[in-house]
Amino acid sequence: MLHFTYCPVCGSPGFEPSSFKSRRCPSCGFELFQNPSSSVAAFIRNDRGELLLAVRGCEPMKGTLDLPGGFADKGETVEQALRREVMEETALSVVGERYLFSLPNEYEYSGLIIPTLDMFFEVTVGDLSPLRPSDDVSSLVWMQPDEVNADDIGLLSVRRAFLRYQEMLK
Repeated sequence: MLHFTYCPVCGSPGFEPSSFKSRRCPSCGFELFQNPSSSVAAFIRNDRGELLLAVRGCEPMKGTLDLPGGFADKGETVEQALRREVMEETALSVVGERYLFSLPNEYEYSGLIIPTLDMFFEVTVGDLSPLRPSDDVSSLVWMQPDEVNADDIGLLSVRRAFLRYQEMLK
């Protein structure tokens, strides 16, 4: 839950829990809800059936496997966020996407736990020749899905999504 102890509107102390997902100011009545942020992740496979995995270059979970993806920006659809994040992290252009499923998650950022709703897509990309890691990705690897050790995937929702995706491939 939010860690604020002072109201962000009037500055009064005593910004108190109001429900399991909100805090309320007893002085001015402002209530702040902690609703999830939208994030996207891409399952990208090549013509050999290998899955593209990113190695996280930043905390949290630096050095662990991940899927290309990230947070949706204000004013973006999740499809736009998916295309932007894939381009930013891999230099690949998305030419098609198919929504698979979503999972709730918690993401640590700046010492806070941010609730997220992670949406997973199967993605088709164009030319693979521009492939290169960028943004917060230190490297990219192609692996057969059945050769990936799920314990090497750092973020819990991505690990769960990968296991679900593996089952879908059977």
